[in-house]
Amino acid sequence: GSSCVCEPGYRMVSSNGGFSVTCEKCPENMSGVTQDGWNCITCPKGLTSKGNCKCPNNEVLVERSIDGVLLNEALCIHCNGSEQSFSASDASGSRCVRCEKTFIQVSKSCDCISPNILTGGLCFLSREGLPPKGVATVRFAQLGITLTSAWFLKNLQSSAFACWLYSNLTACQALGNMCVMNMNSLSSSSTDACGLFQYIFVSTARVGIVHSIPYWRHNLPWLYYGDQPGLASQVLEKNHFPTTFSFKGTDKDVKLQFIAASFDAAGNFLKWQSLEGGILQLCPDTQTKLNAAFVFGTTYQQSCKIAVSKILLDFANPVFYDLFLEYNGGNGQQHLWAVPVINLNLQYKEKFVNQGGNMNNWLLTRRFFLVDALSGKENDLGKPPRVIRIASKITISIRLVSHTQRGTIYPPLINVAYTDVLIQNPETQSVTVSFAVSYEMNQSEAQIQTDIALGVLGGLAVLWSLLKTAGWKRRTGSSIIDLQTVFKFLLFYAGDLANVFFIITVGTGIYWLVFFKAQQFVSVLLPLPSQEEDFVTYIACGFSLKALQFLHLLVSQLTIDIFFIDWERPKGKVLKAVEGEGVIKSAAAPVSIWRTYFIANEWNEIQTVRKINPLFQVLAVLFFLEVI
Repeated sequence: GSSCVCEPGYRMVSSNGGFSVTCEKCPENMSGVTQDGWNCITCPKGLTSKGNCKCPNNEVLVERSIDGVLLNEALCIHCNGSEQSFSASDASGSRCVRCEKTFIQVSKSCDCISPNILTGGLCFLSREGLPPKGVATVRFAQLGITLTSAWFLKNLQSSAFACWLYSNLTACQALGNMCVMNMNSLSSSSTDACGLFQYIFVSTARVGIVHSIPYWRHNLPWLYYGDQPGLASQVLEKNHFPTTFSFKGTDKDVKLQFIAASFDAAGNFLKWQSLEGGILQLCPDTQTKLNAAFVFGTTYQQSCKIAVSKILLDFANPVFYDLFLEYNGGNGQQHLWAVPVINLNLQYKEKFVNQGGNMNNWLLTRRFFLVDALSGKENDLGKPPRVIRIASKITISIRLVSHTQRGTIYPPLINVAYTDVLIQNPETQSVTVSFAVSYEMNQSEAQIQTDIALGVLGGLAVLWSLLKTAGWKRRTGSSIIDLQTVFKFLLFYAGDLANVFFIITVGTGIYWLVFFKAQQFVSVLLPLPSQEEDFVTYIACGFSLKALQFLHLLVSQLTIDIFFIDWERPKGKVLKAVEGEGVIKSAAAPVSIWRTYFIANEWNEIQTVRKINPLFQVLAVLFFLEVI
């Protein structure tokens, strides 16, 4: 919509770009327009919908002589497919090129003659043992949609055949990518992308494995860790990551060097990329914050809404990633540790398996992507997709080994959750995406110790509240345990239990602060928000109980009656006239009213005595924060 073009049958006379275009109709005897649009020409074999000359298959269009002179009539030159040249027209139909090598190998010509199999622009010899015919469908489970993908229809069968027959690296990678686009779904149907991948994986056991990893076949991408029960817990907990992390000293090492191998949808290797470049983030963010996320112990989280139109523009072609963690070996050589992936959308035998908390049921994978706007295209790859799939939540989790004193961690883990989006109005549609890096340790032992402390101190609080209640009963002069006594005990206990919660939360907070800040080798990590739920609950309970105690005290103060009894005796006498008798007698002088005022004022003053010293408190806070 930013420029004008001439209609079919018209040639350009002048063009300065944009809407400044002048066109002229071609004569009847030269009704075609050249490819560049500037001249008219005779087309002996018909016109295209755009008014250009067209040629049959395996012929190329020639509009000019070798020296550039325009011909009056276009020529359609047949490409020689004989054994001397083995040439055919290219995809654009503009020149003759050597035909695809599988045609030559199978049929000794540029034609894939029956019974040979033509698929995806490749020719294969029809024989037994070929992978079964693939199903070019993609299941979008969140939307309940299954559609036939134009990309799968074009490339699935040819990739499977080329991977199986020729061990073609690119074809095997492309087949693996189509399995990942299908959410690694190991369904009962054995002929989808993942079914074909598993067929080839099982059938190529003879070719050997890579780096002694049984799940990584030669020439095949590493997609799965296997589906044996309990395998996930072995991968994630049996072997520790072979390096340690320390915050201080000569062996200081706090940086996690994540690196990703990237591939395009066709299976071509692109490059190695560091995660510090923000390649896994769909949201814009400052580079400083992202780099800090890979400093050990620095939890990072980012979330935003992003327009679907921007996603379609920026991620038209999907990129697939295999994630590794780089570390130095004992001999000073650099090594790579494969990072497993939990795909929360993965379906195994028609069931979502990575949704629960039981690690033994998880099915670990390796490869993932950010945006898939390719598999959701129907019929025509040149048209916009009907459905796109977005990695809406990515979390890299680093777990500290329990009882470690040397900064040992379990293998990192990346969780990926995808969202299916049905394209209706990309300009108004948006998706919430998030990226996080979390560092966690098992807090169960600390929780047990906290529960023990809560039980012991809670029991002592009961005894102390009973003593308070007994003292209150003695002062009231009553020895009967009635409902008021029980209610009074509960109020006393609320205040004492609030003190217990306060002691426990302050002690826990000081423990986390001191031990996390002072450690040399990483042995303590701050709890995650999900692990702080009990801590927050204790604070809430302590606040609520202390508020109840405060209300009890306030009610007591508002309902009490205070009497001032002044035992001061008069120290003088005054003369007073007795009415009716006409005599004057001496009487004791009353105590001055100012004395009563002074006493009442003193009472008010001692009610507002400050029980803390502001100077001491400020100095103590500075001492703890800056010195200790």
